[in-house]
Amino acid sequence: MTTAMGAALRRIQLGNALSAFGNGFTVPFLFIYVSQVRNLGASTAGVVLATFAVAALFVLPFVGRVIDRRGPLPVAVAGTVSAAVGSMGLGLAESEVLVVAAAAALGAGIAVVQPSLATMIVWCSTTTTRSRAFAMQFFLNNLGLGVGGLLGGQLVDTSDPSSFVRLFAIESVMFLVLGATIATVRLPKAPRVEDAVPTDGSARNGWRTLLADRAMVQLSVLGFVMFFACYGQFESGLSAFAVEVTRISPATLGLALAANTLAIVLTQFVVLRLVERRRRSRVIALVGLIWTVAWVAAGISGLVPGAHAVATTLLISTYALFGIGESMLAPTMAPLVADLASPGLVGQYNSAFALVKQLALAAGPAAGGLMAGAGLYAPYIALLIACSLGISVLALRLGRRLSPAQENPLRAQEQRAAVARAVPEDDRVSVSGVSVSV
Repeated sequence: MTTAMGAALRRIQLGNALSAFGNGFTVPFLFIYVSQVRNLGASTAGVVLATFAVAALFVLPFVGRVIDRRGPLPVAVAGTVSAAVGSMGLGLAESEVLVVAAAAALGAGIAVVQPSLATMIVWCSTTTTRSRAFAMQFFLNNLGLGVGGLLGGQLVDTSDPSSFVRLFAIESVMFLVLGATIATVRLPKAPRVEDAVPTDGSARNGWRTLLADRAMVQLSVLGFVMFFACYGQFESGLSAFAVEVTRISPATLGLALAANTLAIVLTQFVVLRLVERRRRSRVIALVGLIWTVAWVAAGISGLVPGAHAVATTLLISTYALFGIGESMLAPTMAPLVADLASPGLVGQYNSAFALVKQLALAAGPAAGGLMAGAGLYAPYIALLIACSLGISVLALRLGRRLSPAQENPLRAQEQRAAVARAVPEDDRVSVSGVSVSV
């Protein structure tokens, strides 16, 4: 990496961390704020949460094309402004219409920012440094959310609506700080995406190109199952199972969620060293096995209600195992999306994968909530175990379509360097800028 790329990347990561810190002030308390503090009821709170997903699903199909044609920086800045307006609007809104409208602005803004930031990280990294860059982003996101949530819990007072206004004001300011920070970034053009703003009209056929890419289609299917089986269950089926079947208290459930964040923060860079030189498809397959163990532990926790300490330990272990799996995916999935992208379509690929994630995050809670509401807890656990095993199978199948450089960029670079050292310079000729032996 050049000095300019490193400086730009550090600024992007700083802004991203501050934004996550602001999110942490409001995310844990949004449902309570809408339903109880503003007295709009649980149904309106559910509509607000659904609005985030709907807004994201509405804008994401178009964001990628704009990023590839205009560049990620102006798109990201526009997203932060929308998110800031939406966040402040939520803090001030007192009617159902205004709350839903503010949620739409916030959800759309966040949906625009995510693939834009991912594309900026791709531009400011190389194939060999990208895994570490995305691992750092994931680490800072979770650290920021955790610290923000901890501080927000100390400031909030359900009997005082003005305390929530302060929380949303902090989040709004952090979005503006993110926008101001990345607006000052001078983006270098990394070799991998040196033609990232196309002039030949290739972005117009972005979706056609993406859908013809069998590896990307398989990765998208894998991503859907992955987000459905993990992230999509935290706030619905798994929480209901923990309270209704394992019989843990809401306070213990909060401890389990903290264990998930703590596992990510403590293991992220240890895990990174273990996985960055291994084949990405096999790392993802291992995550599927780890999550299988997690769901088995959750199921067993519901079978030993008499041994409450054992059941609680098993459930907390479930959340911790999910965190370890997430820390393995952070340096794997997002860099793989970027490495699969054609030059000039990085934004389209990032946006498409974000769309897949949003679809899974919409389907996951819906399926989990319906099964939990019907009391189908045994089939629920069986379904998630099958999904986790399916992650391993899909990952191994995906590996057959990946090139050595896509599977393990560091190993591929080392092999190229070894070949270059083994061939005397006098025996090489340059063809279109590429040295080959003769």
